[in-house]
Amino acid sequence: MLNRLRCLIVDDETAAHYVLQHYMAQVDQLELVGNCYDALEAINFLHRQPVDLLFLDINMPQITGLQLLQSLAHPPRVILTTAYSEFALESYEYGVVDYLLKPIELPRFLKAVDKVVASAEKEKKQETPELVSPQSLVIKVDADWMRIPYSELAYIQSWGNYIKVFTAQQMYLVAMTMTEVERRLPSTQFMRIHKSYLIPLNKIDRMSGNEVFVGTAVIPVGLTYRRELIDRLKEIP
Repeated sequence: MLNRLRCLIVDDETAAHYVLQHYMAQVDQLELVGNCYDALEAINFLHRQPVDLLFLDINMPQITGLQLLQSLAHPPRVILTTAYSEFALESYEYGVVDYLLKPIELPRFLKAVDKVVASAEKEKKQETPELVSPQSLVIKVDADWMRIPYSELAYIQSWGNYIKVFTAQQMYLVAMTMTEVERRLPSTQFMRIHKSYLIPLNKIDRMSGNEVFVGTAVIPVGLTYRRELIDRLKEIP
């Protein structure tokens, strides 16, 4: 099953945000994760959080929507939203999924979203191996998929739009959020102990104050996670 697509609306008109949010609320496959009112705000947002689908206006102050696309090395899927039809041909040179003319009607919106969902499902079937394994974490490093046995994982650290996966031998930088990797790991063996750290409980050598020691690594423990961690450690034989 396809996960919900994380969506960002970028438009300098408040009314456009209202319309798109209203339509998105009626589509189970879409999840709104942000609203930006100019391209610079959108660039900063995309540096902080990964997005699957961008609803992007073209005519905005300072930087246009098309200029924003030019600036992104790896843009997400894009549906352009604009009141001007003359940019339609040029826009498809940027690989956009669809081009919606304002005022946007719900049936036309749904048709565009259906294109995105179909494309995402096809890509998932073609490129993604089984991501949930009973004994290993499946990650994509550069262009290669690999499996890391749970027994080799030391800890995982959030790093912006990426995670760092540490083993005893090396570190892997992976384009994945901490929430995504947490969903793939069994909660009986792994625990989030800080907003930026997730660890296998059986790899903790000792805990002192608000820190745990995993081999030579010293990892902070968030205050909101400390009590649960102590209770979980008591349960380990």
